[in-house]
Amino acid sequence: MKENRYDYIIVGAGSAGCVLANRLTEDGRSRVLLLETGGSDKSIFIQMPTALSIPMNTKKYAWQFETEPEPYLDNRRMHCPRGKVLGGSSSINGMVYVRGHARDFDEWDAEGATGWDYQHVLPYFKKAETWAFGGDDYRGGSGPLGVNNGNGMKNPLYKAFIRAGADSGYLETEDYNGAQQEGFGAMHMTVKNGRRASTANAYLRPAMNRHNLTVVTHALVHKVLLEDKTATGVRFEQGGKVQEVHAREEVILSAGSIGSPHLLQLSGIGRREVLENAGIEVRHELPGVGENLQDHLEFYFQFRCKQPVSLNRRLDWWNKLKIGVRWILRKDGLGATNHFESCGFIRSKAGVEWPDLQYHFLPAAMRYDGREAFDGDGFQLHVGHNKPKSRGFVHVQSADPTQPPRIRFNYLQHEADREGFRDCVRRTRELISQPAMDEYRGAEIQPGEHIQSDEEIDTFVRQAVESAYHPSCSCRMGTDDKAVVDPRTRVHGLKNLRVVDSSIFPTIPNGNLNAPTIMVAERAADLIRGREPLQPAGVPVVMDEQWQSRQRPGEPERASG
Repeated sequence: MKENRYDYIIVGAGSAGCVLANRLTEDGRSRVLLLETGGSDKSIFIQMPTALSIPMNTKKYAWQFETEPEPYLDNRRMHCPRGKVLGGSSSINGMVYVRGHARDFDEWDAEGATGWDYQHVLPYFKKAETWAFGGDDYRGGSGPLGVNNGNGMKNPLYKAFIRAGADSGYLETEDYNGAQQEGFGAMHMTVKNGRRASTANAYLRPAMNRHNLTVVTHALVHKVLLEDKTATGVRFEQGGKVQEVHAREEVILSAGSIGSPHLLQLSGIGRREVLENAGIEVRHELPGVGENLQDHLEFYFQFRCKQPVSLNRRLDWWNKLKIGVRWILRKDGLGATNHFESCGFIRSKAGVEWPDLQYHFLPAAMRYDGREAFDGDGFQLHVGHNKPKSRGFVHVQSADPTQPPRIRFNYLQHEADREGFRDCVRRTRELISQPAMDEYRGAEIQPGEHIQSDEEIDTFVRQAVESAYHPSCSCRMGTDDKAVVDPRTRVHGLKNLRVVDSSIFPTIPNGNLNAPTIMVAERAADLIRGREPLQPAGVPVVMDEQWQSRQRPGEPERASG
């Protein structure tokens, strides 16, 4: 590198880092260095939406982290891939666009992240987005991120699933990212012109021709450099050569919910006991670093399909080839969608104020690696309890930056989380038994009709549940002694150091995490530049007014509990 001094140094070119790189260089004056451990995102398997399972399971594009044995999941080690490529996890994820419920962000504000309530964050969701059907009070019409519904639910199973929700007494929602999340409707994805709309494509690539942005790939950051209580730069390694670069203004960590706490700890910032056990000198004691780790779990409910309409008949090599060739030539067809084109958000029981269960509907029955689950036609629902109370940690193991941290989520430690998954099983069976699914519904393959009691469901869930790949909250934003960053994203007790990514969420939202991570980076960019935040939206939010006494609008009211 010719230079070693910049205004801002951003660590991690992922969902947040690419946004910051774009926004902090808009003025043409601030010199920004963006460091990324991975490399190019130009692979067809990243850019073609239907190939989403490949980059996530490829070492070249993703950190293949693994948890410690999870004590409440029969000591299973869980897969925890994180993006290691331009675009980060937005280049390897499922492209599902869910902001979360309005109350999720009001919860952040109540937890000490002052100013991050729904009305204040909505303008930043809008700023980031171009919604395929045009902007309005809730949706953006001119942002970098393209959002649409894939192929418009051409497969009849998508709409049958939505009708089944209505048959069950749930609401339909025209836009779960708008005024009303609760209900069943079309699902949205970050795809533009048939290509994955990662933050590398949406934000970074348009900024890479700016003279004041430098992007360095294959750079493993070892630590943040500190002088007393001030961050002055970072030390990183590229091609076997260790270098130091310095920041005039700030160092910003956007390495994700595993990478950011790990890098803080490698730098001597964190809980004293954790650092000393790893042989790292304590430079700044901050006990919340790496704690409060949260994630979403899900399992898939699989059914045989009585009609020859599922995607299972498109999973042979010949049909995959035709889909791929069409996408290469035209950027449309089955190659241009993630296939999750309808969804549902429901409350698990009366007394739950906003949805805590989420459905992704897939008109195929397949395994997580993309292979057929069984011969013949089928469909499946990915379902999970999205407001977990269990908490885990990310702990540095060694001063060697090439050694991964210890990761444990303590999945299903809390009884409320186990109860939530029992609700998932019972609500889903009721849903799929509705008349709308009669012409399609075949035998239940998984969990299997023999799984009925609480004990049987708990055993099945422990063995079958998988991560939804939403690690978050490990550098919590707030003002108490366990918070890592303040509401302006600055690390407590240190100068010129921020964390901006999903690790600073106080609690995990009800939905996928790419959209709120991008929103956080958009708002943080204004805070970093000293700009006044956008004016709060002041829009209504549609809620079930009888949430305390009923689980869904279409059932009789009853006492909560």
